[in-house]
This record gives sequence, C-alpha cells and structure tokens, in this order.
Amino acid sequence: MMISSDGHRGTAVVNSLATDTWVKASWEEFIALAEDPAYLDGRFYYHQGLLRIEMSPLGPRHGRQYSIISKAVSLFATIKNVRIVEFAHTSFRKAGIGEFQPDLAFYIGSGLKVPPQTDSPIDLEEYDPPTLVVEIGSTSVSDDLGRKRLLYEQSGVEEYWVNDLNVEEVIAFAIAAGRSGRVSKSLVLPELAIALVEEAIKRSHLEDDTKINLWLLKTFSQG
Repeated sequence: MMISSDGHRGTAVVNSLATDTWVKASWEEFIALAEDPAYLDGRFYYHQGLLRIEMSPLGPRHGRQYSIISKAVSLFATIKNVRIVEFAHTSFRKAGIGEFQPDLAFYIGSGLKVPPQTDSPIDLEEYDPPTLVVEIGSTSVSDDLGRKRLLYEQSGVEEYWVNDLNVEEVIAFAIAAGRSGRVSKSLVLPELAIALVEEAIKRSHLEDDTKINLWLLKTFSQG
C-alpha cells in the first residue's frame, strides 16, 4: 500500500491500496479512506497503526449462515428472556485508536449504554462496546482468529465468535482482562452450547427457516 499526504489540502491521497490485508496507515489516513466514496461497500478495521479494508464479494453461503447465527442468538435470548440488541455490519470506533465493523454485534443484558440509531460510527468513548461480536468468513478466517481477535480483546468485547465457512465450525472465545480463551458454551448467553449453533447451520442446507426456527425454539425451551 502507498498512501501519500496532499500537503495543500491535508487529505490522504491513495496511490495504490491493497485490500483484504493489513497495511500501515495513520489514523488520519484511515479516516480519509473510510469516508472515501470509492470504498463505500468496504468493511473497515484499524488496530495499532494498521488498516484493513475488506472488499471481497459475499455469496449466498455467507448470507445464509449469517442469518442462521442471527436467528439462533435472538431466539435463545427471547426464550430465556435475556435483553438483547443486535447490530449488523455496524462500525464501532474509538477515535485515534481503533475501529471494527463485524458481521454481527450484540448488546446483551441490562445496564449497558446502547447507542441510538444514527448514520455515524458508534463512538466507544460515549457508548459501551458490544457484548458479543461475530465474524463470518472463509478466506479471512486466519485473520479473524489472529489480529481481529487481538482487536476485540482490547476493545472491551466479552465474547467473540468466528464462523469458519470452510468447515462450518463456530469457534467461540470468552474474553476477560484483555485475554481470550476458547469455550464450548457461551458465557454471555448462559448455557447456549456452540454445538447447537453449528447444528442449526448444518440444517440450513436441507431445511427452510421455519423448520430451523421451530427446532431451535423446541431445543432452547427444553434446555
């Protein structure tokens, strides 16, 4: 990546930019790119002086499994009467420090400062970070498990799931004191077995949403 500064206007000018990888950039350069119409469809991440813009097209596999995970979390919270607020493809920003735009983000429980509905990135200086973050990917899995995991460890997120589309595995991490460890059951959605989420994903190849939802409701009610 090569980014040079326009001394006259003080804005970032992009000469060449490699997407879907981490590249060095200042916070000012990151903001200029995030506001560039050329990257309107991109997903932006910033961590410790490194920038990542994801521009890869998303196919039906991503969209389908995304919807299944969203349903599983929402239905579980509903059955267990747990307060939950979901955000999809939303930017969370701590000015000058970092930014992330996960596939799914959930505020879970009471007493949280949940942001209102605006068209600006969520300011993490003003509002709480999401409780649970979910990333879904195939070519990005190594990064999802790597630097993004570090980013979420340092952002106050309590739980992080990575859905590996290649093997239909959901890898869940509980985060505390800036460190993460893998768990087989959610801690922020108590006793939700990650294996049940994976089973719902597998069922999505043969069953429609109504059948999957009925199975989830029955399973969660019995738990």
